[in-house]
Amino acid sequence: MTDPIRLGIAGLGTVGCGVIKIVQRRADMLTARGRRPVVISAVSARTRNKDRGVNLGDYAWEDDPVALAKRDDIDVFVELMGGSDGPAKAATEAAIAAGKDVVTANKAMLALHGQALATAAEENNRVIRFEAAVAGGIPVVKVLTESLAGNEIQRVMGVMNGTCNFILTKMESENLGYNAVFDEAAQLGYLEADPNLDVGGIDAGHKLALLGSIAFGTEVAFDDVELEGIQRITIQDIELAADMGYRVKLLGVAQMTGRGLEQRMSPCLVPVVSPLGQLENATNMVVLEGDAVGQIVMRGAGAGEGPTASAVMGDIIDLARGIRVSTFGQPAKTLKKAKTAKVSIPAPYYLRMELKDKPGALAKITAAIGDAGVSIDRMRQYGHTDPTAPVLIVTHKASRTALENALSGMADTDVLIGEPVAIRIEAV
Repeated sequence: MTDPIRLGIAGLGTVGCGVIKIVQRRADMLTARGRRPVVISAVSARTRNKDRGVNLGDYAWEDDPVALAKRDDIDVFVELMGGSDGPAKAATEAAIAAGKDVVTANKAMLALHGQALATAAEENNRVIRFEAAVAGGIPVVKVLTESLAGNEIQRVMGVMNGTCNFILTKMESENLGYNAVFDEAAQLGYLEADPNLDVGGIDAGHKLALLGSIAFGTEVAFDDVELEGIQRITIQDIELAADMGYRVKLLGVAQMTGRGLEQRMSPCLVPVVSPLGQLENATNMVVLEGDAVGQIVMRGAGAGEGPTASAVMGDIIDLARGIRVSTFGQPAKTLKKAKTAKVSIPAPYYLRMELKDKPGALAKITAAIGDAGVSIDRMRQYGHTDPTAPVLIVTHKASRTALENALSGMADTDVLIGEPVAIRIEAV
């Protein structure tokens, strides 16, 4: 009989227990598809005597994940603890040094240390697989590294944080403010322990940095991702966007330009009729554009026990089959340091502002916009109550520099109340 592929699983939370359930319930199927039995040798977690709803009695227990990673009776170290440093990183490094392959769902660790870990793995003739780290059950890593390997990727784009998409669509569907829906998301358990990882765009930014590395053959550069969260989006923005045929999404975009690699995770307006515009609730969507294949759209659950455990098992089955792909799709030593570019590709922008209700206020704003070289496509002034006048302006395509000059010029007037909101309108 073919030797089994033996797993050591560190982290027995939702995803870890989901992987164990698949191994226990689908043993024959996994053996048939992987051409080797899949068995669990040992596990590790912070708390041993906890009811997790799965039988752990047949597996050895290690209190220390580093000790688990070094065990002679495991072939694959499955890291599901999370955290960019600490035990997760130490155990992953120990596994590689001990000659183990690694399967992980840890986007933060790879976004910050991916180059060093990938280099170490390849020097030890090992691989790191991380399908579960990006967009849950959507197999976007496999598609980029394998299915689209013959394409020059032109753009990677997507909604990569289900919590933010839940908040934005709930605000629209139930006409609720941000704070009310944020509280509901917290009660439903959608938010990370540090909510800013979600609503601040950091979680999604980690994922974008990983996809950008694969797509453009560059070293992972999370620190170069421009981040803006959804905290400033109001129900007024959502209603006004809908009135113009748009929806607000926390959208990640990575593309290589003549100036270098642009990577941004920020609120954008997308057409209601587009696939991204129709995305509802806590669902993810990734759009890939290649020179040969054109545009591919992938939609699915971005988190949760089933989808994420499914992605982990997909990587394990590939290893059982003997499929060994470099961590980021090509040898780590061939990845180039990307020249970082600020967003330069022109786009239209949505501007919302409150003006003092006095003669000449609007003229001063439009003059400041025109002086910056930005032209106005549409402008609306909605019903208002003294002493303020809400104004909505949609520009024609403008560079980021021109937009910033326009905002600066507007700030120098004496007619603004508060800070304007500026949201990019993305062509999808």
